[in-house]
Order: sequence, then C-alpha cells, then structure tokens
Amino acid sequence: MGRRAIIAGATGLVGGELVKLLLGQKGYDGITVLVRRRINIAHPRLTQLVVDYEQLGALPAELFTGADVYCALGTTMKKAGSKANFERVDYHYPMELAKLAKRAGAEKLLVVTAAGADTGSMFFYSKVKGRLETDLQSLSFRSLHLFRPSLILGDRSEFRLGERVASRLMGSGSFLFAGPARKYKPVRAEIIAQAMASVALATRDIPTVIPSHELEPMAAMLRK
Repeated sequence: MGRRAIIAGATGLVGGELVKLLLGQKGYDGITVLVRRRINIAHPRLTQLVVDYEQLGALPAELFTGADVYCALGTTMKKAGSKANFERVDYHYPMELAKLAKRAGAEKLLVVTAAGADTGSMFFYSKVKGRLETDLQSLSFRSLHLFRPSLILGDRSEFRLGERVASRLMGSGSFLFAGPARKYKPVRAEIIAQAMASVALATRDIPTVIPSHELEPMAAMLRK
C-alpha cells in the first residue's frame, strides 16, 4: 500500500500548509484528510474523508494502520464561544484521534500543541494544552511528537490584531525574542508544517517535545 499520511485539521492554518506540503513531497503514496467539509484541492494522491469529530470511533481502524497521523486541530476561545467548546476541539478530539490511531497501530503521531503548555498553568488555554500533552504521552505511543509553536502567523481570512503586531515585531523588534524569550518568537504556519514533515520522514531519533524556537531548524532539514 505504501507510506500513508492522515491529516486532521486540514482546513486550519497549519493543516492547510501540511496538505500543500505533503502533496508536493514524494514521501507519501497517499494522503487522507479528515474534514468536516471538503477542501478545494484535487490531487491523485489525496483522499478527502468527511467526518463527524464527535464520532471518530466510527472510522475504520485499517485507515490508521501503519500511517503517520498529523493532528493540527485547534480553535480559539473567541471562536469556541465557551470553555467547554474549546476543550472539546483542543483536547477531546485530539485525544480520541490518538486513541484510535494507537489501537489501529499507526506508525507516528504528530500533534500541534502550544508554547507554554502546562497542566499547572493559571491560564485555561495553556492548562488544556498541557493536559493534552500529558495524556497523549500516557498512551505510550510508538512514536509521538508534540510541536509547541508560539503565536502562529499566516494568511487567515479573519483579522487578528495580535498577529499584525507580531509580524511587525518579527522585523524591527526581532531582538526581543533573543535568549530565554526565543521560545515565544512567533512562527509562520508553513514552518510548523515543514518541521512536522521533517520529523515524520526522519530516520534519526527526534525528541518528543519540540519547542517553538526549534521548529525553524527542523524545517530547514526538510528543505535541504
């Protein structure tokens, strides 16, 4: 059957970059995206599977067997509208996906979390991300990699003031992210996607947790 990739969150910023990147690479013979609505991309190696994320357990196990599973699911508190909805998207969906992948014998699991992920954080967002990381690691997945980007930059349909400010700082104020603060340096979505693909396709040992400032070096290895 050849090497296969599964992408959850393909309509998001990082997930969309992953789809374009992996279709342009020769690392995978087939790429399946799990989407709530079809994306406007047609490619002979791409399969679009419209799913209900509330019913992930209904997906066939053989879909995941031997595959590399990329999870770029995530939302914001503003979009979610409540803590419960945020937790559903950023914790429960990735966990259910991971459990299914583990049971089915997936090869690798690569998940986007966030800088500052910490179960003891005073911030709800960071606490949820930290809980996700902890519970994913408890699954003892054969090959698990957690990517912790800081603020993610990219071409979004909606305006975000924080991203506009961060983009300006990346130019004239990049010195602000030197030393210990480098893990909070904003990162573009395509760099995260490249880093994830680089790790997935690597034959060498890779750390489980990859902080934001290490994403660019990881991405550069894919571009060599």
